[in-house]
Amino acid sequence: MLTAVSERFSIAQVTPYPWEGGHEVNTYIEHLSSELAQRGHRVVIVAPSSSPELVRESRAAIRSAAEGGAPLLPQAGGRPALLGVGDVLPVGSVRRGARSLPVDVARTVEEALTAGSLDFVHVHEPFAPSTSSAALRHSRALNVGSFHAPTEHVLSTQVARRVVELFFGRLDARTASFEATADLMSRFFPSDYRVVMPGAEPGGGPRAARDHGVRIAFAHREERPALRLFLRALRRLPLDVDWTAAVWSRMESGGLAPIRREIRERLEVMGPGDGPAAGVVDDADIAVFASTGASPAPVLLLRAIAGAAVPLATRLPVYEEILGDGERGLLFEPGDVETLSAQLTRLLSHPQLRDRLRRAGAEIEDRLSWQRTAEQMEEVYRQLAARRHPADGDSRVRRRLASRPLIDVDLHLHTDHSHDCATPVEVVLDTARQQGLGAIAVTDHNEISGAREAFAKANGIKVIVGEEVKTAHQGEVIGLFIHEKIPRGMTLAETIAEIKRQGGVVYVPHPFDRLHAVPDYEHLLDVLADVDAIEVFNPRIAFKPFNEEAVRFAAKYRIPAGAGSDSHVAQGLGSVRIRMRDFDGPEEFLESLRDADIIRKPSSLLYVQALKFLETKATPRSAQRARRQRRVRRAARRSGAPDPRND
Repeated sequence: MLTAVSERFSIAQVTPYPWEGGHEVNTYIEHLSSELAQRGHRVVIVAPSSSPELVRESRAAIRSAAEGGAPLLPQAGGRPALLGVGDVLPVGSVRRGARSLPVDVARTVEEALTAGSLDFVHVHEPFAPSTSSAALRHSRALNVGSFHAPTEHVLSTQVARRVVELFFGRLDARTASFEATADLMSRFFPSDYRVVMPGAEPGGGPRAARDHGVRIAFAHREERPALRLFLRALRRLPLDVDWTAAVWSRMESGGLAPIRREIRERLEVMGPGDGPAAGVVDDADIAVFASTGASPAPVLLLRAIAGAAVPLATRLPVYEEILGDGERGLLFEPGDVETLSAQLTRLLSHPQLRDRLRRAGAEIEDRLSWQRTAEQMEEVYRQLAARRHPADGDSRVRRRLASRPLIDVDLHLHTDHSHDCATPVEVVLDTARQQGLGAIAVTDHNEISGAREAFAKANGIKVIVGEEVKTAHQGEVIGLFIHEKIPRGMTLAETIAEIKRQGGVVYVPHPFDRLHAVPDYEHLLDVLADVDAIEVFNPRIAFKPFNEEAVRFAAKYRIPAGAGSDSHVAQGLGSVRIRMRDFDGPEEFLESLRDADIIRKPSSLLYVQALKFLETKATPRSAQRARRQRRVRRAARRSGAPDPRND
């Protein structure tokens, strides 16, 4: 049973875009963070930065927090804090040669996330290499990923799709700014994406009367084809109508040279040094969004609607969604200069059309509140936080355990009742005593007879009867403190239900070892409430990051952490153990596990794996057959059946 949690959270908002660049994702984060802070949450923004001063101050603050100085997160309800982690290339630069994040930036991101106690790490556009992908890699908090306006080109050029899917598997919830974004992401990386539409802060809006007539605005970051298309359309506009145009672009103004003098006199060219792109849109009657699809700006389009400008946009799915297929603005096909200039001429010549489209846009202004965006995102946080296990256990049981001695326990081992192990029960018990173990959990593959035999023969050592059960297609799960064999091949949920029916403990072994059958992240989330403990260290796992991922998962959901040798040979038994208070039954076991320590002894994975091979695969078939016959005879004696040799 999961408990309710506080509704005030500590949240890191992570952007992949330089904070000084004015990117609309940063605008989203800035407004969302401010609203969340006003609602009582503690928020820190982690962003790349080209400001050496901000980076120095941020790294000093991170060091101070790590050493017990001033906390990294602001007080509840305070203004969001900003941490600059160094200068990086923009998202998508991998196709221009950047293969990894700078080491100093990645290290700073990791230190920032571990210096403060976080409930959530909220990453935006977490494509690698970026600060967002680094944050997702190092996070030990609940992870929310938001996707705003990634293009099909960016998604299709992600290297090693399966690896990216596994990486995105660390996300506990995913949001998309628009339905079109959710549809696009689902095509490339299938999952559930909750749509949380951005807000839009209205600017000054169009003036009632202008000396310069109708104002046309164009604002794009880097799309040179879009800029050229807009300039070509301006050349076709009637000069007997009073209009002016403003262009905001990162590109050099030299590209405007071919424009004839009459057009140039009506044109104002601006860039980052003149303020953000939103300023151009705020002062417009008509706002042109001519993206070819490489870099759409839907948040800026929402800003135009909120400011009562009439949008004229290319027929991209995200633009069509916002404009209601032409109800709140006009559309044209990407690259179609004829239609763009014709639509501009219509808007210039028909003020009634502009007024009608403006009124239609005003009908959705109540949906463009940043407060609404923050409320919806806050609900995402609440739903995730409610899935965490209780922070504190049963105080009554804990007091009872306080006077108990500490014992060492190996929670995962096998006997020759497993198909891939040749170690007899007697050898397991003798070795456990020699290793100083106070308890062991016998967890044979799809078999309980070995655990029962060990329980019956135990002399001075506590034996937990268990079974490592292979589910249909969702990996393995261990049942501890069970008394009946659980058949293999059921679903993960069905297997867990059977463990619970027997009053057992659900223990998930090697949950993220991609080289073995494991339940994936999403399947674990489906059964989270019923998972009692999770194995965070297994010496037979070849790659350290798999164990580290289990540590993160256990920490974020407050699941008691266990460990065991997963020994298939006597020499490996006890190489990993849990030091915990002695216990009696599953309730005391789980409470004791909350405060247990993991003890590792140096051992060679190659050595114990070689021994396992020699005792199983490399053993002659005649010897394997004789071993199986001895196992059958032992089972017959236990059950009281006639000795098979007498048949």
